[in-house]
Amino acid sequence: MSEPIRVLHFADAHIGMENYGKIDSESGLSGRVQDYLRRIDEMIDYADEADVDLVVFAGDAFRSRNPDPTQQRAFAQRVRRLAQLAPTVLLVGNHDLPVNAAKASTIDIYHTLDVPNIWAALDYELRRLSTKRGDVIVGAAPYPVRARLLGEVSARGLSIAEQEAELERVLGEKLAELAHQAESLADETTPRLLTGHFSAEGAVWGSERLVMLGRDISVGLEALADPRWDYVALGHIHRHQNLTRDRSDAPPVVYCGSLERIDFGEEAEIKGFCWVELARGRTDWQFVESKARARRTLRVDCRDSGSPTRRALNALKEGRLDGAIVRMELRLRPESEALLDEGALIEALKGAGVFHIAGIGKDVERGRVTRLGRSPEGLSPLELLERYFEIKEVDAARREALLERAQDIVRGAMA
Repeated sequence: MSEPIRVLHFADAHIGMENYGKIDSESGLSGRVQDYLRRIDEMIDYADEADVDLVVFAGDAFRSRNPDPTQQRAFAQRVRRLAQLAPTVLLVGNHDLPVNAAKASTIDIYHTLDVPNIWAALDYELRRLSTKRGDVIVGAAPYPVRARLLGEVSARGLSIAEQEAELERVLGEKLAELAHQAESLADETTPRLLTGHFSAEGAVWGSERLVMLGRDISVGLEALADPRWDYVALGHIHRHQNLTRDRSDAPPVVYCGSLERIDFGEEAEIKGFCWVELARGRTDWQFVESKARARRTLRVDCRDSGSPTRRALNALKEGRLDGAIVRMELRLRPESEALLDEGALIEALKGAGVFHIAGIGKDVERGRVTRLGRSPEGLSPLELLERYFEIKEVDAARREALLERAQDIVRGAMA
């Protein structure tokens, strides 16, 4: 009996998420971008030590469809290192796709240059890949582009609901065809892996839905839980989960999740990648937690305190804040708000070694009021916009999505 194929499965790198980080003068990268790159580096070190046979990246390399060249270079350096370890599959995710279908995706360059040991999976396709522990059949299902799928059906006269049903049917047929091809191409002992980037029926969404580009086409779980596959490596949803956890009649259908926390909506989620020992009919796998940067929300009720600053400072001592992105949410009465020394809180947060102060919000009884904090003259346009969203009580995840868009607009104006 041959050894299982050792597979690294990761997804949703989203390099370019820069909120809550400062630019490093030496690298030219945001501290948050460096966080994402460090997670990839740590993952590569793990794969190297564990003697990886196959690397599967299930889509969304960058936050933007038009990534910064410095970020592209940083990602390419890491892809090159992965390809030196093992054959590497790069799947196209929705954040990798251009708005104009005629333009190239962010990973097309690997296909164009025919980079050794890299398969840039741009279409629904099946390949037999050779690894040092044997061959493996890999099916690729990149993010389903609505316009392309509609071109394969007659949508005239159909309602929106009927169009959605047709799109799901066409996508299901494509996945079934990949499974059929895998069965035809493989022998009884060759393991088969499907990788896809889309939302699957029954998956639990995280806050990433608020920053999603375009409308999703959902994939029925039974189209993925096909015993002709031995493992289904998914990307797109940032929360790690196994959709067939309690089923013995289906392969593991697994979202590995993202390597880093995108926003405060993911504060309590663990992050990481999957390590798979792939074999026909007997695949084992485990989730490996990454060292994702902590996010901490400190909620302190100071309404009945004669010294709200002291109470808030005491809460800081219990927060495990070193290296974390931190925000404070204080409940106050008008009289206790007048006694609050915000400057002392900021200094204490800095002294606690926080990576970034995301904000100090104040919920004042008899009307919600969120102050700007320090003088508005000292705030950047993006910081002012962020405070405005806090005042308007915009949901945290949506706030981050809007700030990202605003950041792109500011960059464009300065270019």
